Amino acid sequence: QVQLVESGGGLVQPGGSLRLSCAASGFTFSIYTMGWYRQAPGKQRELVADIRSTDSTNYADSVKGRFTISRDNAKNTVYLQMNSLKPEDTAVYYCNAAYKFSRVWGQGTQVTVSS
Repeated sequence: QVQLVESGGGLVQPGGSLRLSCAASGFTFSIYTMGWYRQAPGKQRELVADIRSTDSTNYADSVKGRFTISRDNAKNTVYLQMNSLKPEDTAVYYCNAAYKFSRVWGQGTQVTVSS
């Protein structure tokens, strides 16, 4: 069964850190581009960061220098380290796997940045 399961979301104060994890199963993880997207209330889903099979990475301007995406092909897991969090980072964060015409989405994990 093709599946992505996110974890690590929660409530954090501004300036704090969180690490999201996304465990994949049911497909050849290493060849997929893995991405993190987020969707805030009333807004469209947007790309936060992605990492290709070559380990090249891409970040949204709003998170550059604060977030780091990484992958562990041995564990079929992709991570998003989020530092210096801001209230505007509050959203549901979704894991995505993409390869040619194949797309897989996780169920999402809530990240709330608030004092």
